[in-house]
Amino acid sequence: MDTYDLSALRPRLPSPLEPVEDERFTRRGLTLLLKRDDLIHPALPGNKWRKLALNLRAAGGRPVLTFGGAYSNHLRATAAAGRLLGFPTIGVVRGDELAGRPLNPSLARCAADGMRLEFVDRSTYRAKHEPAVLAALLDRAPEGTYVVPEGGSNALAVEGCAPLGGELAGLADVAAVACGTGGTLAGLAAGFGGRTLGVPVLRGGFLGGEVRALQEAAFGGPRGAWWLDERFHCGGYGRTTPELDAFAQDFEARHGLAIERLYVAKMLLALVSLAEEDAFPPGTRIAAVVTGTRDQSVSSR
Repeated sequence: MDTYDLSALRPRLPSPLEPVEDERFTRRGLTLLLKRDDLIHPALPGNKWRKLALNLRAAGGRPVLTFGGAYSNHLRATAAAGRLLGFPTIGVVRGDELAGRPLNPSLARCAADGMRLEFVDRSTYRAKHEPAVLAALLDRAPEGTYVVPEGGSNALAVEGCAPLGGELAGLADVAAVACGTGGTLAGLAAGFGGRTLGVPVLRGGFLGGEVRALQEAAFGGPRGAWWLDERFHCGGYGRTTPELDAFAQDFEARHGLAIERLYVAKMLLALVSLAEEDAFPPGTRIAAVVTGTRDQSVSSR
């Protein structure tokens, strides 16, 4: 297989846009649409495909080193891409205490796909962007290794997510996506002609600055009309609440879609809450980007 030809993976693009009947929206004159990015590829669903594609072309078959936590979807997608396209992968994992423990299902999937896992302590992980720390990691990697940042979010990832906005242009008035590192939101907003909502799944209020920096790196300045609603992180990354679980179970029962808890459920909860607050005028078409489903996750953490 040609390692440069990502079309060999046969991504489903554009991803489907499905209207759903939900009385919490329809009684207010709103239309809810699900942008099924989870259907792009079984091993690289949603924003993982969009953020990785241009980075993998830039890597050109060289080894790829990237970063993530113990339950990182990004690490799993990178490892799967390496297996499918035939290039080596190295995953730098936050938490050296994990090195002596049995691998959790997420990291076991990475290892099964051929990823070499390197566990580092949390202070080193926080300093991963510092030249000396990165140089030490690369010293232990094969020559010519290509580095992809945590979550895959860099200028190439933002450019790769811009077509998502283009696929929604003219079909929706508002687009919404859950945010971890901000790359998908930065690209989606740039390619979309309407308003774009980002729902952070981490606490801290830092994401706005990250999105602005990513758009600056990708496009030389701000692009698109976007805003953040910081109320729905449910305690932070990797955390859920009984209320969020109950909401997701109800949504699943209504619409027959297995809702991923750490990202998608929080975004959908935000949209339902905003609809109930009359945040959207009647006639608004709202596209919710489904970046993955519970069936695609090896852990509900």
